[in-house]
Amino acid sequence: MAEVLNQDRRLWAVDKIILTYFAGAVAFLLLFWNQIPQAWELLVFHLAGAGFIVVAARTHSRATWYFHNWYPLPFVGACYREMAILISAVWNSSADGHLADLDFAIWHANPTVWLERIQTPAFTEFLQIVYTLFLPVALLVPFILWGQRRYKEFRYCAFLLSLGFLACYAGYMVVPARGPRFFLQDFQHIPLQGTWMFQAMQGSLDRLESAHYDCFPSGHVELTMLAWWSSRMISKTLFRVYSAYTICIIFATVYLRYHYTVDLAAGGVVAVVLILIAPDLYRRLSGPALSGKEDPVGSD
Repeated sequence: MAEVLNQDRRLWAVDKIILTYFAGAVAFLLLFWNQIPQAWELLVFHLAGAGFIVVAARTHSRATWYFHNWYPLPFVGACYREMAILISAVWNSSADGHLADLDFAIWHANPTVWLERIQTPAFTEFLQIVYTLFLPVALLVPFILWGQRRYKEFRYCAFLLSLGFLACYAGYMVVPARGPRFFLQDFQHIPLQGTWMFQAMQGSLDRLESAHYDCFPSGHVELTMLAWWSSRMISKTLFRVYSAYTICIIFATVYLRYHYTVDLAAGGVVAVVLILIAPDLYRRLSGPALSGKEDPVGSD
């Protein structure tokens, strides 16, 4: 495998942003040590994870090459899981009231309540499927690039998506909110009803996300937009499919009462900013080893 034999024994751009996040998380743990349950376990996770990243960057082997390419997925996922522990340990209130007030000031109504007038079981079922497919859709682009052996483009896509996830986590820490499905529950007049798998899908997501303060910015909007933009690297047809999906999931997040509209705006702004700054940031973090010929973001 040529990629293994020629692997650059340096930290990749994605390594540097994840190690920076780990360093920030360790500093946060130390600062709030007495308030955070499982602080020791989280500290060990971050230090061990950093060690694995450095070893993978310095070692030549098939196993470490695969790990080095794919580790951002489980590592970033694990970082999401710790958000529920960190945020609840240091915040004794949420920003839901402020976000709901902003929505009301903009629309002169609570959007999730207003949307009850267009609810139908079939529409609810469709939008819940769209929302539930978020993670597979966001990760489909790097999987396709990997299958096509376009490893340089794959690594840039992994960098962009990892940067997007970590930016969301920073937002959750600054503006913790659980969402209108909890905060505005008493204002809703009609429960959401699907036709087939709605209850199972919603119940599974609630078990995964209900303890999290993960609304602002909307990761579903931000990451879907980043995947939509990245799909241009594969084909115009896939880009058009992602365009339609992006519109659907933006609407679904409010219709299904997961997000306030200000969450969507924040997620969209973050996505646009990352799309604009990520190419130059990737080149800078990659260093001189990334020549113009190898640059996966040099041209469309």
